[in-house]
Amino acid sequence: MNTTPETPDTTAVVESRTAAQERIRRIGGRTVRLLCRPTVIGLEHVPETGGFIVASNHLSFLDSVLIQGIFPRAVSFFAKAEYFTQSGLRGKGMRFFFESFGSVPVDRDKQSGAVEALYELTSIISSGHGVGIYPEGTRSRDGRLYRGKNGVGWLALATGAPVIPVGLRGTEKLQHPDKNMMRPAKFQMHVGQPLQFEKLGEKHSMKPRKEATNAVMDAIAALSGQERVDEYNARPAKEADG
Repeated sequence: MNTTPETPDTTAVVESRTAAQERIRRIGGRTVRLLCRPTVIGLEHVPETGGFIVASNHLSFLDSVLIQGIFPRAVSFFAKAEYFTQSGLRGKGMRFFFESFGSVPVDRDKQSGAVEALYELTSIISSGHGVGIYPEGTRSRDGRLYRGKNGVGWLALATGAPVIPVGLRGTEKLQHPDKNMMRPAKFQMHVGQPLQFEKLGEKHSMKPRKEATNAVMDAIAALSGQERVDEYNARPAKEADG
């Protein structure tokens, strides 16, 4: 008999966050600031109300937790569904931790997972919350900024929500790609001015989607200072990406 809990609905996870979980998120952010002494610039660009999209470069497994802890409002990044469905006390603890920081589950084994994930993000945005996305799709293992996939452009045009570009610098020093241990290290988080695109709805042509994606990637590049690569980044076969 299978007793593994079902993956919870993403929007329901965000809507059900408690005051205690929000305090944990804020404490986590303060702990990161205390241990790592990061340089954080531009948080005033995060809107005080309404849905928004955070689009960031991706250097470390910890990037999502760093953004979620430091941002003034919760940002929902996707995390592996296994983090939410494990049984026992440990499973409950993992689920509570990830939900506290605003993470929502995604089933990466489903072929339609990427498309379904984007639609789930629109639901969260429509509910007035922030979501996070990595346009590169996976971590950069050589420190360069790879070509952005068009999902971020689709999301921006489908919802009309402001896109907050983020450039992370030095977060790869916090955790080696092949290690589970984290070590405190200084890093930088540069948050740019919101990018606003016309709301075209979920059905729109590829041209404006590509243009929006390119604009987002230009903003990220200006903030991160990375060398750019005009090709998509490939996910390593056994990578458990964040």
